Amino acid sequence: MALAPVSAALAAAGLLLHPSSAAVARTASSSSGCGKHGLVCMTVTVPLDRSGGVAGSIGLHVEVLPNSGGPRRGVIFLVAGGPGQASARAFDLGNPTNAAFFGLLFPGWTLVAFDDRGTGDSGPLDCPTLDQPDQSDLPTDQFASIAEGCAESLGPARDFYGTADQVEDLEAVRQALAVDRIALYGVSYGTKLALSYATAYPDHVERLLLDSVVPLDRPDPFATDELQAMPATLAAYCPHSSCGAVLPDFSGDVVALANTLAAAPLHGSVRSASGRTTVQLGAADFLELVFSADLQPGLAAELPAAARAARQGNPQPLLRLDEIAREISAGSTAGIAAALYLATTCHDGSFPWQPGTSTADREASLQAALAAAPDTLLGPFGPWALAIGTASTCVGWPTVVGGASLDPHPLPDVPVLALSGGLDLRTPTSWAASVIAQFPHGQLLVVPGVGHSVLTMDPSGCSQRAVLHWMSGAQPPARCPAVKPFVPVEPAYPTHLPARLDARATVSLAQRTLHDAEAIWLLTGGSGNTGFVAPGLAGGTLDAHALSFRLRGYAIAPGLTLSGILDYTELGPPIGFTGDLIVSGSAATHERLRLRNGRLVGQIRIPG
Repeated sequence: MALAPVSAALAAAGLLLHPSSAAVARTASSSSGCGKHGLVCMTVTVPLDRSGGVAGSIGLHVEVLPNSGGPRRGVIFLVAGGPGQASARAFDLGNPTNAAFFGLLFPGWTLVAFDDRGTGDSGPLDCPTLDQPDQSDLPTDQFASIAEGCAESLGPARDFYGTADQVEDLEAVRQALAVDRIALYGVSYGTKLALSYATAYPDHVERLLLDSVVPLDRPDPFATDELQAMPATLAAYCPHSSCGAVLPDFSGDVVALANTLAAAPLHGSVRSASGRTTVQLGAADFLELVFSADLQPGLAAELPAAARAARQGNPQPLLRLDEIAREISAGSTAGIAAALYLATTCHDGSFPWQPGTSTADREASLQAALAAAPDTLLGPFGPWALAIGTASTCVGWPTVVGGASLDPHPLPDVPVLALSGGLDLRTPTSWAASVIAQFPHGQLLVVPGVGHSVLTMDPSGCSQRAVLHWMSGAQPPARCPAVKPFVPVEPAYPTHLPARLDARATVSLAQRTLHDAEAIWLLTGGSGNTGFVAPGLAGGTLDAHALSFRLRGYAIAPGLTLSGILDYTELGPPIGFTGDLIVSGSAATHERLRLRNGRLVGQIRIPG
């Protein structure tokens, strides 16, 4: 599930391929894993418009990984989120590590993932105007104009990328594989697509595994549930046991700061790897950053102190964090296809305007709907938070007239397991509970300390074991133990240091500096962006690599710097590193410390 506004995701093996209403062909693919380790790739060709009104077809890129041995239990479709993530690319079954992970989760099951229409290798939609940087900084009316231009460039084809169309694609792939009943594992928006398929083709569904659940009638156009649930969820990010008196109210800091930024955005110059960069942070951008914390443990560790510092008049930590997050996002190749996101979201949504209404009149309708709504519609946030919902995103998108719509049947009475992370900001646990209530054999598993996309974010193994047991017919638990953070929450940033630090203070600040560096590594190199260079808050740089990082004069406060190479040694949580560090700076003498088992050891000589 993405947030608005859109910113700059077999015959030999025992499955017989029988052409059905969809054409099936083996084909070369951009996936480097096709043909390796048993992975079979093919194209299933489907009509663009199944009513025949608009000519054209789409070749769906499908990847199938047969079960690796033992009893054959069935076929499970892996459905990614967004909308806009290409499922075959997102799950990447050609990667031996991914194949092993999902093979362990679903033993005996044949795995199927295909790029949804409009994504990856399935006729990707492209709107160049959406790929420009800093789109999220635009006022609503300007972004609406860009979205409208995207819709015009796509032409009539834009009306055939709704969830109903994707349901029919999923059915075409099922028929092409000649499988009667399938299991579906959906993540985020993928759960909505899985549920939509279950309502349309209940007789072909064997079981549903729903991770970070989006109900059929969500998201609503104003992001009401997400905004209302945010304060309580944020409180779990920084409990008193970890933040104490230094950061007493992270949730309150976020709410107050966001509403303040709506009136006066932050401006400032921040350090970058190549010099200094002038940046601006508005309210919607800030909330986008906060929402991202449920997928980025490093960001979650840094945000409480950064938000508190900004609220107290020191914007540098927050501006640096936002700039790093933006650079990471810009360099990512596994994000959301913006054009497809718009085409699906704006097709499916229920908005407070009629088809054919002008953009200006839609804006008026939005404001009228907001004025008529209760004060709690946007949670504790002001009217500016309207920009977070899909209504603001789609205000410039032509509304579909007579497009395909879902024709739901009763949901099938099949086993259903829903997973919800206690730190999930974008798909609240209440959504999962509301869906599970509709299934007589539905079960909900909540995992505290984990954010969005539970199975791939839970380091404890609890949710994975639960899924493994459930897939074999055993009873999973209702709740997992709380998961510790990967890195400690950063306490309040120091603003100034004495001329000389004593030994205890030197080690304490060195440890805090190291924790900050670990969190930044987790946000950068730890997320796969190897080679990324991040600035220290008060000096120096961090060179991030997949299993290590190098500090060069890295500082979070003037007067003490760290240099050295730290090697990743322990998955955790907490994650562990080992290495040698040089402590320098005007407030500390030049010394060497050794990091072992999370502790800095060595001798500190304080300058006299």
